[in-house]
Parts: sequence; C-alpha cells; structure tokens
Amino acid sequence: MASVNKVFLLGNLTRDPELRYTPSGAGVASFGLAVNRRYKAGNENKEEVCFVDITVWGKQGENCVEYLNKGSQVMIEGRLQFRSWETDDGQKRNKLDVVANNVQFLGKPGGGGGGGRSMDSYEEEDGMNVKDDIPF
Repeated sequence: MASVNKVFLLGNLTRDPELRYTPSGAGVASFGLAVNRRYKAGNENKEEVCFVDITVWGKQGENCVEYLNKGSQVMIEGRLQFRSWETDDGQKRNKLDVVANNVQFLGKPGGGGGGGRSMDSYEEEDGMNVKDDIPF
C-alpha cells in the first residue's frame, strides 16, 4: 500500500535561521515556525499556536539564512521526520520536525519590506540578480 508524507505550513519564524555545515560540506539551516489556528468554541473565539522546527538543506537553506529573519512569513512544503536518540545520561529523546522541500518567502517582519513577494518576484537587488541564484 502506498504512503504519503506531505506537509504544508503557513506561519512566521520564531527565531532567525541558523546555518551549519555537515562534515561533507552540505549546508543545513534550521529555524522555528509558529502556525496560528483560530476557531470558535461556543460563543468564544479562541486561538492556539503550534510551534514547529524546520530544517532546510543546501542552497535553499543558505537563502533562508540570507533573506529571512524572526517574524518573516513563509509557506513551507515538506515532509515530517521523526528522530530518536539517547542523551549522555541514558535518557531517550524523540523529536518530530519538518524537512522543507520548498520555502516560499511571503513577507518581512512587521509587514514591511517584502510586500508579500515570493522569491520568484525578486529581480534585482543591490546590483545582483537574486532570482538566478535561487533554486526554487
């Protein structure tokens, strides 16, 4: 039987992206994402927030570090990844996070600057052609 592991998230970064490199030289960026859910319970409007850790590999991850900040709005397309490990003192830990295949940049923190543009709409900034350097 076939399986599907696909996630779409629209939210805001909870922290600036951090970039690290694997021993083989592959870049990997990570950041937190807050996804809000509003619903009505009886006559009362409620809101809950889901915090998700995002991992982005390669050039796309490097672009996230360069162009995104805490508060930036993004659309994430990716897959769930479950990891488990044991701490130095023998405790077992588990974590479910999202590995992004595609990150669409929707706006800058505070609603200014980005104007809701995706990275496909960036033509020229600071004398360089940003669009040609972005792999999505």
